[in-house]
Amino acid sequence: MIISRLIAKNWRNFQEINVPLRGRQFIVGPTGSGKSNLLDIFRFLRDIVKTDGGGFQKAVKDRGGVSKIRCLSARQDPEIAIEIHIADALDAPAKWRYGVGFRQQPRGHRWTYLTRECVWKDDKLLLDRPDENDKEDPDRLTQTALEQSAANAEFREIALFLQNVTYLHLVPQLIRSGDAIQGRIIEDDPYGQGFLERIASMHPSTRRSRLKKIEHTLKIAVPQFEKLEFVRDNTGRPHLQVRYSHWHSNEARQREDQFSDGMLRLIGLLWSLLEKDSIVLLEEPELSLNIGTVSELAPSISKLQRSQRSQVLVSTQSDVLLIEPGIDGREVLLLIPEKVGTVVKISSDIDYIRALLEAGLTAGEVVLTRYPEQLSLLE
Repeated sequence: MIISRLIAKNWRNFQEINVPLRGRQFIVGPTGSGKSNLLDIFRFLRDIVKTDGGGFQKAVKDRGGVSKIRCLSARQDPEIAIEIHIADALDAPAKWRYGVGFRQQPRGHRWTYLTRECVWKDDKLLLDRPDENDKEDPDRLTQTALEQSAANAEFREIALFLQNVTYLHLVPQLIRSGDAIQGRIIEDDPYGQGFLERIASMHPSTRRSRLKKIEHTLKIAVPQFEKLEFVRDNTGRPHLQVRYSHWHSNEARQREDQFSDGMLRLIGLLWSLLEKDSIVLLEEPELSLNIGTVSELAPSISKLQRSQRSQVLVSTQSDVLLIEPGIDGREVLLLIPEKVGTVVKISSDIDYIRALLEAGLTAGEVVLTRYPEQLSLLE
């Protein structure tokens, strides 16, 4: 399944969002325009339905409360709202629609409470809150039906789908120095501190299959690269080991503490794409990678998507990542800051961008030219 449309109101930078989504979606915009905040909508929905330590109240609290989430331009309408449409396949009609709205009590305990929660299946309304039970017991509005197994039986498929949302913004130093740091791993490990343990916990046959696919990509991206292996040291700790071809008769091997930042980030990115048949959120995957490797990211994502049936949303500031001729203008969302918040537009809906794409230019050549004012920062 994929999220085919995103609708949101008063979420962080955005007073309003209403855009269709593709299976591979790139999100571009100037610094501070809200790329990370847009991706966080999907993390928020995942956090609501997490079976271990999740829930609506915690998802709001982890983000600093309603006042930190609500758009600064939302002075007349304080409600924050999100709606997603879920389809079985790309370009198929929506099978599910889920909408949730919430705000903070204006006085008293200042609880966060639901203003609405709705579920549709094939245009049939299954849930419409607040209902009579909510009116009799207003405390019910502090929880979504989606997070409650006793209440979501008719639409549990949505909760199971959202539970598998994966976010990655891998920090190589946390992988290399995990033993020395010995710090608490952040919930869901978005920065990769427990990345090697994730690999180790996988069934051996599945692990070998995934590493083989990653190995094939690395042979294209990394000079003299030959083999990627999972090994354990004498104490049983997991490691990744690579082998390079070398003029010397002895094979040249390295473990993850010797990998470059780019190598570690690329392995982590590829592993995440292979990990789940759901939504994968990648934040600026081009960091630490050379231009040649970055130029191969988009086709690599597309290739792995076909085998995993995943939806991938990528925030980026790299024109090189967008030079693949196969990138459709509908696959690029432009974030445009304005006085009342950031506006989200499909790049091919902008006349001059559509004309240039139809003339044969790539998205990387035309889309980021929407922000020439940022070049002045370099002068």
